[in-house]
Amino acid sequence: MSDADLDDAVDEFLGETEKVLSEYDKGYMNADVALSKLETRIDTLRDAAEE
Repeated sequence: MSDADLDDAVDEFLGETEKVLSEYDKGYMNADVALSKLETRIDTLRDAAEE
């Protein structure tokens, strides 16, 4: 994976993570759902970094 691709993956991860945290803070989702979404985002980022 090129540095640019990894940078894009990190940017996407951070954006999606902020969205999840914001929705949780506003009460739009419970903690279990937020953690599940964050785990999925972490797995996606990890896979991108390993490529």
